[in-house]
Amino acid sequence: MLNVWDYRSSYKEPEDFDEFWTSTIAEARAHELAPTITPVETRLVTVEVFDVTFPGFGGHPIRAWLRLPKHRTGKLPAVVQFHGYSSGRGAPIEDLLWSSAGYAHLFMDVRGQGGDWAGGDTPDPVGSGPAYPGFLTRGIENRDDYFYRRVYTDAVRAVDTVRSLDFVDPERVAVIGNSQGAGIALAAAGLVPDLAAAHIQAPFLSDIQQATRLVRAFPYEEITKYLAIHRSSADQVWSTLAYFDGIAFARRAEAPAWFSAGQLDDVVPAQAVFGAYHEYWGPKQIRLWEHNGHEAGGAEDSAIALAAFAQTLHSGQSHRNEE
Repeated sequence: MLNVWDYRSSYKEPEDFDEFWTSTIAEARAHELAPTITPVETRLVTVEVFDVTFPGFGGHPIRAWLRLPKHRTGKLPAVVQFHGYSSGRGAPIEDLLWSSAGYAHLFMDVRGQGGDWAGGDTPDPVGSGPAYPGFLTRGIENRDDYFYRRVYTDAVRAVDTVRSLDFVDPERVAVIGNSQGAGIALAAAGLVPDLAAAHIQAPFLSDIQQATRLVRAFPYEEITKYLAIHRSSADQVWSTLAYFDGIAFARRAEAPAWFSAGQLDDVVPAQAVFGAYHEYWGPKQIRLWEHNGHEAGGAEDSAIALAAFAQTLHSGQSHRNEE
């Protein structure tokens, strides 16, 4: 078995990667930010919840929950979180960890998703050509139309939104996620150069071509199934996906980052996680959970992130690059 600590990916990014993303983000930022923030009535005693709508890709309305510690003074550090594949932002009283720890917590709804284990509220008004059921192949033969172009841009605007709030310290903003959420967080870390920290747990959409070779499970199998029918499209599919691979974003990310992977993960293979980790530009640490699958370290990963962010976001200190 390959030692993942020694693995290096053969992924090569497109020559115009930076140009593509610079123009994409600039187009989105041309839309006035102006988020709407509406209080949500709950019976929570220590946390306040707000329903937020902000403009994402194309100015499309993107929903999010904003959770704040009820008793707060001064400007808060903030955590922007992204959820897993086919899920959604869920209910307003869920995901109370980060607000309970003293952070402004923005939980972004991924457009078009939310039909699985947690509900969503954000439609995707953009259609696509033929696709395998799911999200991974929507628009996959054209980089401009690809689903995750919109999602990654939404994530950047989510960071812009939380930074625009007068009770948030814009210099102390982190991004986090698990699986798809980690892939989105990694993209945001590469597209927003001055984030304070990132927690990247079993990141989906990193080293995509190799991951698709290694696993026979969804969501990556959506690509395999698509190419089994669209046999002549393989070169174009991999060409498109090269603009969305977490390795390219890792090469541009400067924020201190804490990665994790499950050695037995059959959804996001550990090898692919290390492909991104080894290329990560900023200070980094990783925990490999040898007896775990896609859950990686679960709550223990959250505890690691809480401890790390307590130093990085509350005191402004950063960790050394440890590998």
